[in-house]
Amino acid sequence: MSKHAQLVIRNAEVADGTGRPRFQADVVVNHDRIEFIGNASDWTAEHTIDAEGLVVAPGFIDTHTHDDRMMLSNGAMLPKLSQGVTTVIAGNCGISLAPTPYPMTPPITPPMNLLDNQGIWFKHPTFASYIEALAETPPTTNSALLVGHTTLRIAVMSEFDRPATDVEIAAMKELLAEAMQAGAIGLSTGLAYDPAFLSSTEEIIELAKVAGQYGGVYCTHLRDEGDDVVEALEEAFLIGREASLPVVISHHKVAGKQNFGRSAETLALIEKQMGLQPICLDCYPYSASSTVLGAKAAASALKVTVTWSVPHPEMAGRDLAEIVNEWGTTQVEAIARLLPAGAIYHRMDEADVSRILAFEDTMIGSDGLPHDEVPHPRLWGSFPRVLGHYSRDLGLFSFEKAIHKMTGLSAEKFGLKDRGWCARVLLQIW
Repeated sequence: MSKHAQLVIRNAEVADGTGRPRFQADVVVNHDRIEFIGNASDWTAEHTIDAEGLVVAPGFIDTHTHDDRMMLSNGAMLPKLSQGVTTVIAGNCGISLAPTPYPMTPPITPPMNLLDNQGIWFKHPTFASYIEALAETPPTTNSALLVGHTTLRIAVMSEFDRPATDVEIAAMKELLAEAMQAGAIGLSTGLAYDPAFLSSTEEIIELAKVAGQYGGVYCTHLRDEGDDVVEALEEAFLIGREASLPVVISHHKVAGKQNFGRSAETLALIEKQMGLQPICLDCYPYSASSTVLGAKAAASALKVTVTWSVPHPEMAGRDLAEIVNEWGTTQVEAIARLLPAGAIYHRMDEADVSRILAFEDTMIGSDGLPHDEVPHPRLWGSFPRVLGHYSRDLGLFSFEKAIHKMTGLSAEKFGLKDRGWCARVLLQIW
């Protein structure tokens, strides 16, 4: 007796997200869930797709995004869907759209202006109200949301050139607890940025304890990704241990020419520590980073490209060196005239990027900035680049391993249920 389904994908090569070799199978889907994988010759279907010569895999998980606003302002999420990404982790680097109990007015404190430099979208006083807004106009992707430490600091502090007081920490903990109760999956920090740089380790531990009480994770843009990267890693490990929660090292890198090659050192340290506490990391597949424009980062970069500028929008897409020459000024003075602005920084060695990507437990995150006028190509190209350049062309890892880094591994490390493995989720085809 034949069985009936809404969709049967026939003759597919299935890369199931575990990293094991592909296998030939049909995939049966009912109500957006996989019902059967195998020989479906006895199934009929409302819709049939012949996937001969194609690979079927779980929807990709972008583990490091700044899509908090895009999910509301441009819910089609084309930069993600076009790459096969069906789930995003938002609220990274200490930057989340909520909670913002008080209005933000320009100039928006960097790096919060990566989400919105006008303050229009910072209108959710609680995390629950932000989640309600997403539910009212749901984006095309699934999402898991982090609470930004910098967002919390801005909510309770009027100046950021010091550690938070006990009273301010208590206020941040209340906001964080509300967010975790509303459905946030953890706390993120951007300790390299000015609004958070002078926060104490103890401040972060106290907040991370709250996230840990709700089963959350701690995702961190380290305090330093250059000369002091080892010390910054040790701080992240300490926070995870003291707060009893998993640590995610965001967009792991070693920046600055003097640090080229040090990924061998940092990965060895991370691997050793993994045996003592839960740690994982993500990486984007490019040797250039992108964030707000600043003199310190620009000074150690081999090349800088402006991605947006409020006072000089015509400079978006221009090399900073060209602007400096055209204006007949110093680099520091040119940056001051361009601010607030964003930039792409060429500060990494390709050999380090490859080594980090090839590391067994490295997940794939784009770190794309969807509101930049001329965004870094990682916004649209990270996942195809891993599959094409690093897996197929360079042979850095197998195709199946690449899929695993984008799906099953990410679901496991972030505790995402019904995601990442073919036995549990709706597939994608290409």
